[in-house]
Amino acid sequence: MRACGARTIADLGCGDGDLLLRLAVEPRIERIVGLDLCPDALARLRARLARARTRTGAAPAARVELMQGSMTEHHPALAGVDCAVLIETIEHIAPDRLSTLEHAVFARLHPETVIVTTPNAEFNALLGVPSHRFRHPGHRFEWDRAKFARWAAGVAARHGYAVTRHDIAGRHSLLGGASQMAVFRQTPGAPSTGLSPAPAED
Repeated sequence: MRACGARTIADLGCGDGDLLLRLAVEPRIERIVGLDLCPDALARLRARLARARTRTGAAPAARVELMQGSMTEHHPALAGVDCAVLIETIEHIAPDRLSTLEHAVFARLHPETVIVTTPNAEFNALLGVPSHRFRHPGHRFEWDRAKFARWAAGVAARHGYAVTRHDIAGRHSLLGGASQMAVFRQTPGAPSTGLSPAPAED
């Protein structure tokens, strides 16, 4: 996010705010909108923001707004953000809803940069996760690196982005990292195509 120079950020699926709280003190960032479906998570985040203000005696550098809602829906209040971030969230969405997420984020919101991370299923063996289980009971799927790369490439092609993929959270010579990241950047002069999202593969 520092590299892309974003000043306004949407943290989609912000949860308790582990990322949002770190972003809020970045001097370059002017506005952060945290969106989450869970009211309890947003309440915990509000309490964490209040404690942070108490400790420092000052408000965060960025203006922070919190919204309850689904990342698979279009939210006009998010319009104009430079960067949307989805950190370890897409795997909590049913595969048949990924096309709806794609439309909401890449076609309707269409920020200059989108950053998506999701667990790397290949790494599960190193974590002791049995092959018949997911890493977390709330996950609806977990992808290996090849499948994530195919999904990211398809999204980028349909909506006028270039995409790079990165292994993160450690790196095994054969299995990659515990997680994986795709960084989507708008291609200059290439607006969203409006093509229908392709269904997620099994």
